[in-house]
Amino acid sequence: MEIVAHSRSAVVAYQDLLRLHLDELASSFAGTIEERHRNGRTYLYERFRIGTEMMSRYLGEDRPELRSRLRRAEELKAAAEARRKRMAQLARALRAEGFVTTDRQTGSILLAFSRAGVFRLGGTLVGTSAYGLYQGELGVRMDHEALAQTGDIDVASFHRLSVVLDDKVEETPADILKVLKFEPVPGIHGRPVWKWRQSHSETMVEFLTPAFGDERVVPLPALSVSAQALNYLNFLIAEPIHAVAVYRSGVLIQVPRPERFAIHKLIVADRRRGGPDRLKARKDRAQAEFLVAVLSEDRPDDLAEAYEDALSRGPRWRERIAASLKRLPETAERLAALV
Repeated sequence: MEIVAHSRSAVVAYQDLLRLHLDELASSFAGTIEERHRNGRTYLYERFRIGTEMMSRYLGEDRPELRSRLRRAEELKAAAEARRKRMAQLARALRAEGFVTTDRQTGSILLAFSRAGVFRLGGTLVGTSAYGLYQGELGVRMDHEALAQTGDIDVASFHRLSVVLDDKVEETPADILKVLKFEPVPGIHGRPVWKWRQSHSETMVEFLTPAFGDERVVPLPALSVSAQALNYLNFLIAEPIHAVAVYRSGVLIQVPRPERFAIHKLIVADRRRGGPDRLKARKDRAQAEFLVAVLSEDRPDDLAEAYEDALSRGPRWRERIAASLKRLPETAERLAALV
């Protein structure tokens, strides 16, 4: 498999664009920091006053880089105009370097979700829409066949996190999708709605959450939606990373770690084998094959850790991974060499 790297200037431009978007997010901070502790983790909130009422807004999990940006909020706010001009320049540079841009339909949805706080409040873009964004994170050109859109935009979040955050999106996804001409797809047997279909296209937006046995529909309070619970999804969206979709001057979102995405695709491909989504299994395997080829060379330790983690989770996990690897002998060899 031939892997074509982006130029050094393209990689640097993407990293700068991501940094500036994180600066832009932190520049809106104007209150005081409040710490909240849940299950051994520390979450940061902004406390501010509106009239006589004290309000709070979730900022993110406590990390040194977030603390650093919040300390520089006033400085970042003062540099807003220059920063936004630079963001537009960098986005143009990435297009000129051959970065695959986000299509208008997907870009408008991601931008609206980002502005409403969907990704700030734990939402993680998954599926092929997320896969295409690894071109910046990994600095490689994406394979066209594996990148072809499925028509789906999938957003996942942990139910437990959504409950404990005690914050909500500024505009509900249902209201956003209604403006964009999406209609809710009725649930089976009166189950809550968790997916929407656009009336004039095949585009589908779905909300997902990890299952730990029973794959049912559960609420995600922070996102003001319901979500279909799926097994194995907890592995995929653990410790997500920020990414920028190249649409307009860029859209800051959250995606799974590429090494987790690669291993999860091996699992999903086997789940889809023989089912109604069996044609998607071929794309799942192609995406896993490409990411493993890149990561085994550039980030072997990260890939090995994710692979060993998945294998340690039980015989069913190992069976599904092994079944997909039988169809991908080169990928199997790459992974075997890591452990």
